[in-house]
Amino acid sequence: KRLGNITQDNNETPDRILDRKKNTQHGPVFTQEPSDSIFPLSSDDNKVFINCKAKGNPPPNYRWKFNGREVGINADASYSLVEGNLLISNPQATQHDGVYQCIAANPFGTVVSREARVEFAYLRSFSSKPRSAVSVREGQAVVLLCGPPPHSGEIKYSWIFNGRPGFLVRDNRRFVSQRTGNLYIAKVEPSDVGNYTCVVWNMMTNGTVYSSPTPVVLRSDAVMGEYEPKIEVQFPETVHVAKGSSVKLECFALGNPVPSISWRRTDGSPFPGKIKINQSNGVLEIPYFRPEDAGLYECVAENSRGKNIARGRLLFNNAYMAIDSNLQWECRAHGKPKPSYKWLKNGEPFVPGDRVRVDEGRLAISNITLLDSGMYQCAALNQHGVIYASAELKVVASPPDFSKSPVKKSTLIQRGGEAVIECRPHASPRASYSWRKGGDFLKNTKRRTILEDGTLRITNVSKSDGGRYTCIARNPFGTASSTGTLVVKEPTKITVPPLSMDATVGESIVLPCEVFRDATLEPTFKWFFNGKLIDFSSHVCIWLQVSAGDLMIRNVQLKHLGKYVCMVHTLVDSVSAAADLVVRGSPCAPEGIVVGELTSTSAQISWLPGSDNHSPISSYIIQARTPFSIGWQAVKTVPDYVPGQMLHATAVELNPWVDYEFRVVAINGVGVGEPSMPFQQMRTRAAAPEVAPSSVNGGGGNRGELVIVWEPVPEELQNGAGFGYIVAFRRTGTATWKKAVVASAEASKYTFKNESVPPLSLFEAKIGVYNNVGEGPFSDVVTVYSAEEEPSSAPSKVWAHALSASEIQLYWEPVPWKDSSGKILGYEVRSEDESGRLRVTDTVVTISGLKGSTPYLVSVSACNSAGNGPFSTPVNVTTKKPPPSQPPGNIEWNLTNSKIFLNWEHVKAMDNESDVTGYKVRLPTECHIVETNRTSVELQVPSGEDYLIEIRSRSEGGDGSSSGPIRIPKMSSRSSILSIDKVLVIYLKPVEYITNEVLILTPWIG
Repeated sequence: KRLGNITQDNNETPDRILDRKKNTQHGPVFTQEPSDSIFPLSSDDNKVFINCKAKGNPPPNYRWKFNGREVGINADASYSLVEGNLLISNPQATQHDGVYQCIAANPFGTVVSREARVEFAYLRSFSSKPRSAVSVREGQAVVLLCGPPPHSGEIKYSWIFNGRPGFLVRDNRRFVSQRTGNLYIAKVEPSDVGNYTCVVWNMMTNGTVYSSPTPVVLRSDAVMGEYEPKIEVQFPETVHVAKGSSVKLECFALGNPVPSISWRRTDGSPFPGKIKINQSNGVLEIPYFRPEDAGLYECVAENSRGKNIARGRLLFNNAYMAIDSNLQWECRAHGKPKPSYKWLKNGEPFVPGDRVRVDEGRLAISNITLLDSGMYQCAALNQHGVIYASAELKVVASPPDFSKSPVKKSTLIQRGGEAVIECRPHASPRASYSWRKGGDFLKNTKRRTILEDGTLRITNVSKSDGGRYTCIARNPFGTASSTGTLVVKEPTKITVPPLSMDATVGESIVLPCEVFRDATLEPTFKWFFNGKLIDFSSHVCIWLQVSAGDLMIRNVQLKHLGKYVCMVHTLVDSVSAAADLVVRGSPCAPEGIVVGELTSTSAQISWLPGSDNHSPISSYIIQARTPFSIGWQAVKTVPDYVPGQMLHATAVELNPWVDYEFRVVAINGVGVGEPSMPFQQMRTRAAAPEVAPSSVNGGGGNRGELVIVWEPVPEELQNGAGFGYIVAFRRTGTATWKKAVVASAEASKYTFKNESVPPLSLFEAKIGVYNNVGEGPFSDVVTVYSAEEEPSSAPSKVWAHALSASEIQLYWEPVPWKDSSGKILGYEVRSEDESGRLRVTDTVVTISGLKGSTPYLVSVSACNSAGNGPFSTPVNVTTKKPPPSQPPGNIEWNLTNSKIFLNWEHVKAMDNESDVTGYKVRLPTECHIVETNRTSVELQVPSGEDYLIEIRSRSEGGDGSSSGPIRIPKMSSRSSILSIDKVLVIYLKPVEYITNEVLILTPWIG
């Protein structure tokens, strides 16, 4: 078949088609256009290279224009062509600074490149004028303007904070735009206060300049609240991109909380691996731009308060259109004044016609033909210059082709569902479609429809709809078909859905989810909680998927309240069922507690209820805390029982003039809830005291004194400032009370002194209280005695004798009652030289710690609460001689079976020591002492353990020095059986010379 000069051979192979496309002749297409360039005049090679490259078949020829005039390549030695690129040797700013344009032409057309400005790089300094401070609230956003100085050449922006070495780190909160140089801070924090300096670096000249610091100060009047993101840095709505070039899109948002930035394509296509997104997500870079990179891109800024989206379309310069289709191109440029547009085709002005409409920057061609193919350019111009955008239109004519998009081989659908089988061959012009099942062509019915784009739709699918379906596509250039199979499965049904239920905190529950499904399909269960998928791997301690699809929730908490959805997926369908879980828990804390009128003993309290957590509040408890209480205590209220619907009560029986904190606790059927926040500390009003002192008593003191004591009233019961005591007393049988004021809250004793007070006279006493408000009650009346008189006589018949070298015993007859005006409380024993005194309650005492062979004079006096009486006549007693200082020596022991035989040398006392009367053998492990008058002893020894023995002499003066511990090793079973004697002889030196010596004995066996 033929259309124009295109022939379609239905028998062509893909390789032949590819070869034919490579050999197709076409007009020039720029692959690289000259760009605005800046060159340093100080470069080593002293040359300027302006790029221009185009492809075409046949290859194009090139010409150049400089400031609108053709460049004479042959006439000017400074210009030369290198494969279309313009080379300027020994450039001079005065001669070569200007606008250059490349022209590429072949027999099929001519294209004109964009105008490129060639300049020579420089960078001026910032103004030295100080910059004004920027005042901002915490949480607010701020934009610091860089305002770069005049420059030419590619520059890079960065900022310095507080003059620190290194540049300010950019993150999701701070962003530096490389288009404007401005610094954007999404949410100001206190650490951001300081001076900011903009740094501009010319990448051509390698020069760097610094701005004056911009101070940022924090306002103290308020903190900025939360607000949704505001996109402050965004990219143009339309960006034309040439093939193979690189494009960068900037996007940054201000907001509180700090917004997160993400990128996406509106068609849902994933980003290829070549796309680069910087660490803060503020810059998206697409290198080596390809046709498939074209499309609508979105930058999404989002925080908890909302989100905003910036969109921009990247347009690829070339277009492939099917014959008979309609073409629409739009060209848009920005400028002041507003630019006008003109369209060129193959370098010539484009003439509108019946099928062609030109409206400003819009070009529309209807029913395009092969003759519309060619190079198109849009020129936008104003008084400051002109810029170009170029694209090639290729008109395609081809038969239907399923090679890249065949009908899906197998489509699975559940019975009763809707089957959609797409038919999307590549065809130019668009194909017409028909379908057949097996060998039968299909017609549209109520259940079966062939859509305009070739898609076959079958509703309420039955088992009989299963089978092979073929799509036939036709256009003027040919016919093609593709076949797929429709497989009908039984639908999935949830037979036991989860049921809405109530649960109490701490319980464990199971939400069932059981299904019926096609036997050939394997179901997948998913559970959602309040719209979010449950991750069982990270919440296994709370949620547990049991059996096939049931969900167990262990130890239910209030946070588990909500909607649960069981979703079941198979290859053909998805079904779901939902249930609400209501969790009953103890009430939340009451809120808004207020303490109203406060008296000396009561406080009016009101509050607002917290959440009852799905169990009605039954009652409230008011608790109070004071500096004197141990933690929080429940207080009495009016009414005594505060029902759940009542939100106020009066706390009663409070103590006056005490600082109180109050809080409220709610109770429901589940339990006691959390207490409210306490209300600020408040003090009750003062009142006269109401509590009298307790434990009033008296007696004692010196002659002529009446002593009265009591337990002080605790501070929390003093009821006001200026607290003190009133002491009242009178002689028994008299009517008049004598009173004394004790102006100290801590006082606990009062002493009345008068020499006329007889000893041991009976008085009545009571203690009252007062404060600045008034007087309080008196205690009960008690009887107390005045002070006694000291005993008048000394003990008679005092005897003493020595017990040992260090102890004596003294005893005497008690003082008769008639010789004392009061009760004898005890006796005092003293030595004549006043070196020691000893108080006792008995009439016999043993005095120890004395020196041996030493005489002592001791006497005794009686004492009562008034003091000591006269001492008795001293008695003389001499301690006995000291015990022997020499320890037992030459100790021998003989171990036979379970008995040990010990013997030692007799200890001989020195002249100034007591004679030895016997010996003591001490067994420390059993705390047992064996006494003997001989120098040997036989002991029973337990087997299986070491045995420690100690020997000392015994005398009238006490026990002598110890031999030191003697270790008897434990018996072995062999030695017991053979009755082998082991003999150890120890020769003891004086104690101070004993060393740790180890003797190893080897028994002799005969």
